[in-house]
Amino acid sequence: MICCFGLANQASAVRRSAFPDGDPGSSDFSLKRLLSATANSLRGLIDGIRTEPALREEGILLALGLPLGLVLAPSAMWYVGMIGAILVVLAVEFLNTAIEKLADHVTREQHVDIGRIKDFGSAAVFCALALVGLIWVTALAVRCGLL
Repeated sequence: MICCFGLANQASAVRRSAFPDGDPGSSDFSLKRLLSATANSLRGLIDGIRTEPALREEGILLALGLPLGLVLAPSAMWYVGMIGAILVVLAVEFLNTAIEKLADHVTREQHVDIGRIKDFGSAAVFCALALVGLIWVTALAVRCGLL
């Protein structure tokens, strides 16, 4: 019986430490957390697009893709996939940028392993861009009746 109470106390302590701002069940807590997370995300989006050329280019790709996809997409499902793929590219590019900035913060010296890590991030962006190309070319082929 003591063992069960011990686990309950540990769970309560973990819950309190995980949610220091209040009760996780309260709507006020959830709203504050949601607003804070949204503000952080918007700040990251704005800063990234303002300061990083690759993110700016992919933001332009999204802005062009939104209306162009409406014309090229064979169906609504295709449109969602086409735009979703561009959003994946943006997400991967943001993560790649974060890794590069963190690596530069750790050391400005040329380091073989850090260079490899940055190359891995670039390869991830390349794969995401290849996915966009594959999806958009296939959508165009379906739209033109080639597939």
